[in-house]
Amino acid sequence: MSDMAMLRIGILIAGAILIAAIIFFGRPKKASQGRRLEPTERDNARVEPSLANDEAAYETDRDYSGEAVSQAELGLGGGTGADNPLGRRANQDFDRIVSLYVAAKAGQVLRGEDVVVAAEKTGLTFGHMNVFHRLIEGHPERGPIFSMANIMQPGSFDMANIRELQTPAIAFFLTLPAPISALEAWEKLLPNVERMAELLNGVVLDDSRNTLGRQRIQHIREELRGYDRQHEAPPLTKSPRW
Repeated sequence: MSDMAMLRIGILIAGAILIAAIIFFGRPKKASQGRRLEPTERDNARVEPSLANDEAAYETDRDYSGEAVSQAELGLGGGTGADNPLGRRANQDFDRIVSLYVAAKAGQVLRGEDVVVAAEKTGLTFGHMNVFHRLIEGHPERGPIFSMANIMQPGSFDMANIRELQTPAIAFFLTLPAPISALEAWEKLLPNVERMAELLNGVVLDDSRNTLGRQRIQHIREELRGYDRQHEAPPLTKSPRW
């Protein structure tokens, strides 16, 4: 099987992981209910959360120069970004995800240090869920316009071990509704992704894991225009004249 075919399989798995991450970690925690556990019961019942099983990890026959990619589970207290409010969605409800990928070229990988430098150059901020976010300047409390994650398990970036990170691709995802209109969010997402690909010497893939072309870009724009029309505020009802 070719490198590109393996990469597409890996990205497909990663897409499911990212959606699970958004749903699981993006929602506020609910207060515990039911009887209290005694100390011994609590210790036995505690389970560290993870976004996927080890069996779902991305596998590839690419040459990683003998260095293993980290597959550590993502714990709630596992890093500075896990509890960092930067990039947390203000509105936890969403009905659509638009995703793009920057993938390494055949026979190459994206290295952690390079990804971080490119993210900083393109205006992304490290924050909630230990991933990068594009925020509204001056209004970070409104949540991310879009976010960037690693396609490798668990999807986050371990900054303490970023020099060891090697990944075949990174994922950008825009959840709608966003803090700005869908079309405006797309117009900020696309050039950011293209610039990241340029800095990392990678290629841009669409949500179907195909090379992103002009026709697909135009199709997405039209879809998001339609989304904005469907979700625009209804006109105010005029008061009757007496």
